[in-house]
Amino acid sequence: MTTITLNLSPELEHQIRTEASRQGVEPDRYILNALQERLQPRLPTTQPTEADLLQQINIGFSAQTWEEYHALIAKRHAETLTPEEHKQLIQMSDCLEQLNVTRIQALIQLATFRNQSLTDLMQTLGINPHPDIVDYV
Repeated sequence: MTTITLNLSPELEHQIRTEASRQGVEPDRYILNALQERLQPRLPTTQPTEADLLQQINIGFSAQTWEEYHALIAKRHAETLTPEEHKQLIQMSDCLEQLNVTRIQALIQLATFRNQSLTDLMQTLGINPHPDIVDYV
C-alpha cells in the first residue's frame, strides 16, 4: 500500500475526525472510504438491497461520540457550556438529525421492499416507534 501525506486545515481535520467518529471508524479509514466512493465509476442507479438498507439503518454515533454528546448536553443544562462547546454541540446535533433522516428513509424503503407497514418493520427490528422524548439541543 502506498502512503500519501495530506496537509489539512484544522477545520477540515476536525470535520473528518467528527464524521469518522460518527461512523465508528478511524479517520484514515474514513478518508480512504470517501476517496474510493468518489473515484468509483458511476453505475446506473439501482435500488438498494435489503443489506444496504439495514446498514443505513444501523449507522450511528460511536459510544465515545455519544459520551461526548451527553457530556455537552449536561454542560448546557448546567449553563457551563463554552461558545466552542456550543458550536460543537450544534454540529453534533445536526449530524444526529441527518443520521435520523437517513435512518427513517431507509426504514421506509425497507418496509416497502418487505411489503410491511413501517410499524411492523420497526417491531421486527426491535426499534421502538414511540421513544421517550430526548433533548438533543
